[in-house]
Amino acid sequence: MIRSRAFLAILGGLAATTAAWAQGPADAAAAPARTGLWPLFIQSFDVFTVVLLLGSVAGVAAIFVCAIEVRAVNIAPKVLSNRLRDLAAAGRWEDLQRAVRDDDSFLSRVLRPAVALSLEPKGMDRIAIREAAELAASEESARWFRRIDVLNIIGNLGPLVGLAGTVWGMILAFTSLGDAGGQAGPADLSLGISKALFHTLLGLCLAIPCLLVFGLYKGTVDRLCTRGIVVASEIVERLPTRT
Repeated sequence: MIRSRAFLAILGGLAATTAAWAQGPADAAAAPARTGLWPLFIQSFDVFTVVLLLGSVAGVAAIFVCAIEVRAVNIAPKVLSNRLRDLAAAGRWEDLQRAVRDDDSFLSRVLRPAVALSLEPKGMDRIAIREAAELAASEESARWFRRIDVLNIIGNLGPLVGLAGTVWGMILAFTSLGDAGGQAGPADLSLGISKALFHTLLGLCLAIPCLLVFGLYKGTVDRLCTRGIVVASEIVERLPTRT
């Protein structure tokens, strides 16, 4: 009888071990499906996720616009710079005025008011012409920096929106834990926290490329605008004045 009971106990232990071994791989296979990025995205989908997705669309559109507009041909074209220099050196002021009027680049918009003042019938002194060019240069530089500033705004707001979604998700997770009377296990709580932190991940994924591209294009705009201002100052010093 004792041997039979011992034999039955051994069989029971083997059966339990086999069941645990069979259940382990099944749980391991199911875990990635439950904790993958796409299931977390579906489970974490709320108003914060929608805002972050819209911000991503706006960020991609802003990057595309910057790639098209922030170029030397739109700010300080080399061919135009050489042509304006040649016209100023030859004293062809009417042709110079026509060239800056027909072109819409940064360089032409800076020179336009200065050339117009210089060719007025009553004439203007050098100081007034310089001030007109400096004012136009400040306005045009600010206009170009505003074009890329949307990337800076999106890049700074993305993590804040993600953090707000994380805080809201944490509140919901701990509220559900309290409503369960403390009966929820660590797995339930960790799943709720992971869904909450997913908003922070989305915010960072939005902010990093936007801020990176903003930094690159900020340097490009600064370099090209400085080049245009240098060329404009050379031409302004050649313009005819009253004195």
